[in-house]
Amino acid sequence: MIVRIMGEGQVKLDDSHFAELNKLDDELLSEMENGDEEGFRRTLTALLNAVRTMGTSLRDDSLEPSELILPAPDASLEEVREMLTEDGLIPN
Repeated sequence: MIVRIMGEGQVKLDDSHFAELNKLDDELLSEMENGDEEGFRRTLTALLNAVRTMGTSLRDDSLEPSELILPAPDASLEEVREMLTEDGLIPN
């Protein structure tokens, strides 16, 4: 799967990593619902770092269609809230 991190680029990620990413996504959703800004920031950073670590960055000139788009590391709670679906950022 190709994942885009807004403002950074694309990462190719094996589907086997989505169980771990979904756990972080669930935490992020809970923190957003509770207005936990500190927890939100920590979990968003962990989620993006997990994608970067588990995936392989694509070249900047590569324009593959992204199957999943994640917010930029400095996105606000409100900006991320606008990106959510009923499943969170990552479809289950």
